[in-house]
Formats: sequence, C-alpha cells, structure tokens
Amino acid sequence: MKVLLSWLREFAPFPVDDPAALGDVMSDLGMAVESIERIGEGLDGIIVARVLELRRHPDADKIQLVDVDTGDGAPLQICCGATNLSVGDTVPLATLGTVMPDGMEIARRRMRGEWSNGMLCSGRELGLGEDHSGILLLDTAVPLGTPIVEALGITPDVLFDLEINPNRPDAMSVAGVARDLAARLGLPFAIPDPTIEEIPGDVAGRISVDIIDPDLCGRFHARIIEGITIGPSPRHIADRLTALGMRPINNVVDASNYVMLELGAPNHTYDLATLPDGALRVRWARDGEPITTLDGVERRLTAGRDGVIADATDTAVGIAGVMGGAATEISSSTTTVLLECAWWQPMAIARSSKFMGLRSEASARFERGTDPEILDLAARRLAELLAPSGARLVAGAVTAEGSLPERAPVLVRTSRVNRLLGTDLDAGTIAGLLRPIGFVCDPAGEDWSVTVPPFRPDTTTETDIIEEIARHHGYSRIVGRVPTSTQTGALTPLQRDRRVLRQVLVGLGVHEAMPLPFLAPDDLARAGLPAGAVTLTNPLAAEESVLRTSLRPGLLRSVAYNESHRTEGASLFELGRVFGPPLAGAELPDEREHLAVILAGRDATAAVEVLEVLHRTLGLPPFDLDQQQVPAGLHPGRSAVVRIAGDVVGEVGEVDPAVLDAHDIGERTAWLQLDVAALMAHPHGEHAYRAISRYPSSDLDLAFETPDTIAAATLADALRRAVGGLLVDLALFDVFRSASLGEGSRSLAFRLRLQAPDRTLTDEDLAGVRAAAIAAAAPLGATLRG
Repeated sequence: MKVLLSWLREFAPFPVDDPAALGDVMSDLGMAVESIERIGEGLDGIIVARVLELRRHPDADKIQLVDVDTGDGAPLQICCGATNLSVGDTVPLATLGTVMPDGMEIARRRMRGEWSNGMLCSGRELGLGEDHSGILLLDTAVPLGTPIVEALGITPDVLFDLEINPNRPDAMSVAGVARDLAARLGLPFAIPDPTIEEIPGDVAGRISVDIIDPDLCGRFHARIIEGITIGPSPRHIADRLTALGMRPINNVVDASNYVMLELGAPNHTYDLATLPDGALRVRWARDGEPITTLDGVERRLTAGRDGVIADATDTAVGIAGVMGGAATEISSSTTTVLLECAWWQPMAIARSSKFMGLRSEASARFERGTDPEILDLAARRLAELLAPSGARLVAGAVTAEGSLPERAPVLVRTSRVNRLLGTDLDAGTIAGLLRPIGFVCDPAGEDWSVTVPPFRPDTTTETDIIEEIARHHGYSRIVGRVPTSTQTGALTPLQRDRRVLRQVLVGLGVHEAMPLPFLAPDDLARAGLPAGAVTLTNPLAAEESVLRTSLRPGLLRSVAYNESHRTEGASLFELGRVFGPPLAGAELPDEREHLAVILAGRDATAAVEVLEVLHRTLGLPPFDLDQQQVPAGLHPGRSAVVRIAGDVVGEVGEVDPAVLDAHDIGERTAWLQLDVAALMAHPHGEHAYRAISRYPSSDLDLAFETPDTIAAATLADALRRAVGGLLVDLALFDVFRSASLGEGSRSLAFRLRLQAPDRTLTDEDLAGVRAAAIAAAAPLGATLRG
C-alpha cells in the first residue's frame, strides 16, 4: 500500500518537516515502511519542448532523430528510442547539465555518429509513475520553455510504501493509515464530508436491487449519477493514482479507483442505459454460467464458489467483488451511470478471485473485509470528484440488505490487559488509546464494554483489542521481562539422552547430517535393504515416493556426494526417524527413532569403538555382538547384530562392498545403527566410579590368532572379565591377516593397561593376568601367537 503525505494531510495536520520520523511511527504501528521516496523534486533543467521533425537514424534501426523547439525557434537534435512521437507533440526535455531524479547527468553524447543534445523523458524517468512505454506527452497549450514542474503543476511530495499485513484491512486506505497515525501522534482526525449538489429525481423508480442470496452480499447501495462526460481526469487525480501505482484511464474509472484508495471502499459503475429496467439481482452463479469480463475474456462460473450481479433478464453482468462485465462497461457514449457500493462476504470473494486468477485491488480489499457503513459516503465522494466535469448526483438511493456480521460488544478487562502486556495501564488510559481509532468504549464497572468499529472485521475478541492497545501504547514502551510460571521447564529423560548422544559423537569428530526421509523406489535395494516400505500417495516429487526404513540410504548418498567432491573420509551421524510397514492390527507406519553413524575410509573396528564410547558414556549393561545374524547390506564377515540382555538394539560393522559400488564409493566404510528406544529401554545413566591410584601402571600386549567368526568385541569382553579389577584400559591396536595364519583367521593384538589401587604391580601379578587372559580366550578358539 502506497500513500502520499499530501493525501494523508487531507485527514489530519501531519508535520511535513521530517517524513522519516513519520515513517518510524508508521512502522512502530505495524505498517512497516519499506521505502520513502520524495517526488516532484530533482526536476530542475527539464523544460517543455515541441517536436519539429522526425528522421530515421542512418546507422541505427531503433533510434530516431528528433528536432525539437525549446522556445527560441532554433531546432535542437535529440536521439530518441521511443516511437510514440508525432510532429507537433509537446514533450518534456532534459537539457544539458540536468541531473535526473535517478542521479543520471544529461550530457551531450554521440550515438552511432549522431549528436544528442539532451533527453526526451518518459513518466518514469521523471519519477511520475511506472510508465516507460514512451515519451510523456504534454498539453500542447503549455508555452515552450516552461519548467516541467510548472507545466504539470507538480508540488513536492513524499511517497510512503507500506507493508500491510492481512489482519489490517483498515490500513488498505489512505484514510485508514491517517486515522492510525493521527491517533498515535495525538492529532485531530476527520474524514471530510463531500460537498455536492444533488438534483431531484425518482431513484427508486428508475433502479432496483434484489439480493437473492443474502449470505453472499450483506449490503448493496446503489445511486445514479447523471450528466456524465467521459474525458481525462484532472491532473491532481491522475498524478495521485499514478504515484500509487494505478494507470489513469478516464474520469469515471479514475474517480472510482480514487475513492477505493482513499476510503478503502471498492465500487463499480454501470452504464445505466445498458441495464434493462435498471434492475440488478445479486445471487450465486450457476454451474457453467458464462460472462465476458471487462478484460474481454469469456469465463465460465462455478456454482457455490462465484457470486454474480445479474440484470433484469437474470443475465450475469458482473462477478461479485472481482470484476465487472463488458456488457455494461462505461464507454464514450455513457451519460448516466448506476454506481454500486457493496459489502461482499470476504471468503466468497477470496475463493472466486483465487480460482479464477483474477486478483485485483478491489478483490484484495473485499476478501480482507470492508466497511459496510461507509458506502453512502463513498458514493457521495465519487460524485464530488466527477462534479467539475458536469456530473450530478441524483437525490435518493436504493439500498438492499443481506446478512451482515454481528458486532457484539466485547468486555475488555483492565487486569487482563496488564497481565498480557506486562503493563500498569489504568482504565482511562486504555479508553484513551482505543477511542481515537474508532472503538466505542462504554463503562462496565472497572472495565470497558468495547464496540469494534465496522472497518475492523479482523478484531473480534478481547485479545484482539488488547493487541490494538499494545500497538498504540507502543511496543517499545513495554519493558521486557522474563515471565514467571509455577512450572519449571525441563528436558525429558529421552531429550537428555539425545543430547548426550549428539555431544559424544561431536566430541568424536563426527558431523551431524540431516538427509530427507523420502527415498526413490530403488534406494532401499541399492543400500542392500529389503524392499518392503511405506509408499506415499502424494509425494512432493515422484522420485521421492518411499519413506525410509533405515538411515543408511541417506547417509550413503551424503558420503558419495562428499567423495565426488574430493572430500574423502567423511564421518557423519544422523539422529532421525525411520518408517517400517504397519505392524499387525495397526494403521499407521511403524515409526522408530534411530541413531546411525557412517565412517568413510574406516573399518568395522572404528564403528565398534564408537559403540563402546556410547556404551560407556550412557552406562548401559554389557552388550554382545552376534555375527551369526548378519544385517542386510553389511559385510558378511565384518558385521554383527548388537544385543543387550538378548534384545537386538542395533547393527555394527562395514557396509557391503557391493552396496559401496552401487553408490560409487571407493573407500571402506564403517557403519553403526542403533534403535534409540530399544537402547534406552535398558537401565542406563548409572556410572561406577573408583578412586584414582597413586601407583604406576603397566602395559601388557597380547596378540591372539582368532577365527573370523569371533568378533573382536567378544574377545575383548572375555579379556575384561578375566582380568577383573586390575584392568584400567583395553584397546585393540592391530588387526593382521596373512597366509601363515590360514584361511578364516586373523591376528587381534590388544594392549591391556593394568594398575592396582594399593600397590605397585609385580612380575608375578603380570604373569597371573597373562595366564588368565590366555585361558579366557581359549574357549573362543583364540590362541596366543608365539
């Protein structure tokens, strides 16, 4: 919404010395100022000239040579690309040395070998609108050499471009913005009453209005204006419309648009001679009902969605609140118009304009809600604008009533206002903030019974009114404070566990990834996973129509992407949800939260180390690695199922080479995936602490020849149990394979760090630990290497 300061001043005496300060007040009121533009300034050096001769440029097809007279009789050559000029036209000329509103300086320039001694200007180049389709043509009666400011009667002004939110229909008009601004500044506000002379006539005998469907139209106000002469609008009206982004058309259409912008009251004019018996009928459209609208397009309407205004023959002559029909359009022969000012049901207009793709300034206002009480004022204001051309308003009006929304008083409690805003306003201050913006406040004990004005359909509850109080009191004046509550916020146990998981993995140098949960139909197979999955009926993209059953496909894609961009060794984790097919008797997918870690360039040992760190940090019961049950898509000899107390809680190992090849990943890749709910269902969070020993530690390195069927973690767990309390740390530091070990075996080398709490370990102690470790490994088929 754009507004001119001069237009605002017709409603209240706003200061003109500091437009930026006014803009700050508008923004503070919720009408954010996106830009402030000074217009009518910076036009010095632009004068009126007349076209003497037009010639083609000898070396440029899109440039013509224009000789102009600036009043001294000497032709001046200008190079110009516009094509709307004729000999005798009067045009604006920017003379040499002129600095245009956009900062460009006019200098003598050679264009394809021809000199240009100035520039002929369009309306946009003068800052007088957005039209740049051709040179601005002036009144031929203006003397040559007259400054353009004088020729056009331009006075300096300020244009504010405001962002108006959908909940502020009142601010979709100049008067509405002025009312809000005047209330904040404490200035008197008034909408001037139109001064017009009405002529006698039998309006009720000449026109009639029948609202067939009252749920479509709440009020339809019709008046007659006679003595219409179609012509251009006065300059000040055309200039204001242009500044606000509307193209002047003729005096009748321009007056209609002017009233809509000024008062927020969209209206429509009919050529009364084209309406049989002057009758209008308001109803819902019939399915497939045709109408040719003002833009020349024949449209088919839909029952229950589109509203129409029909004539006495029940033929549609307009789409309610959206666009008029071509059959009753104002033309050069129009002498009498029927003026329509109506209130339309907002949602009806919103549906109709959206589905037909006919978004207009009028429909934008109707769908937000307009003021049903301002209709006659808008009609009289339009007649006042047309009066200088000889038009006269016929006395009397025809008003048909439909269903208008009720405006029941709302109780506004002073205590509630202060509790919500954190203020200490008294009842008198509250009323003083509401009354200037049109709210009627009647005493109700210590509180107020507030009647909302008809131009604020967005305000229906006590909270809505409190928001208005806050706006005009000023949000910047409300002191920020931390609200108190009887309940203290806290994380749930599961939320705390999630934080621990993230913190541990970040501490291990693993980065969190967040792939989308949607997969292509073949992504599961490429990741080595079963095909059974939930399929979406309305996917955002056809190639992402399956919900993931594992976090593996997304993380594999992330690793592949990193590797393709020469970033190898990516370490990523994701904490997200997976979706299995519905369980027996259930309708919704089996939704679970999983944690997955993928380590490119690392082997299964790295994944087990991550598992061990998570296990120790969370204080979980001991886990087992079951290599007899190989998870789908993982390496058959280097992967296992993770169990705690016999329950499967996840999988660990390496990704199957075939799966890596399918994703063009050239590195060995370790993998860990855990079911968070299953993991946390076991006792956790308790940690056993022991005193730090003052005595030195000793390291014992043992290498065991171990069958491939025995997981390193299984052997490590056996060693821990065998060594007991002397063990401080156990680390696998080498995995070795060779032909000398035989097929199906490898060497696992562990470093045991030993320390006693009460003494220095002796050689006998170390020998005992060594013997116990060898004995514990034997049942697993692991033998000490010589």
